[in-house]
Amino acid sequence: MNTMTHKGYVARIEFDERDNIFVGRVLGIRTIISFHGETVSELRTAFIIALEDYLEDCLTQGVAPEKPVSGNLMLRVPPEVHNAAIVAAQASGKSLNQWAAEVLKEAAEV
Repeated sequence: MNTMTHKGYVARIEFDERDNIFVGRVLGIRTIISFHGETVSELRTAFIIALEDYLEDCLTQGVAPEKPVSGNLMLRVPPEVHNAAIVAAQASGKSLNQWAAEVLKEAAEV
């Protein structure tokens, strides 16, 4: 997946072959923020403008902009998965949080 980042927000980038343009959409928030450009430079500029417009709209309306992520993640997993994860974490000498963060990072290829 191709991405761009600005002020902590991440956008997924795709190429629309039919229209011969790059298209982007901000990920990780409920608000739909999309943009496009014919070149990478145009796309980056459009991304920055779209995000800054969103932030300005939030300020004008007196609402807090959605943050991309908080860093807190709540998961519901079957008890046997939870137990296996704790055993794996302890076997590696880590807390469950440290172990899970490493596993998620590796799985997400960050």
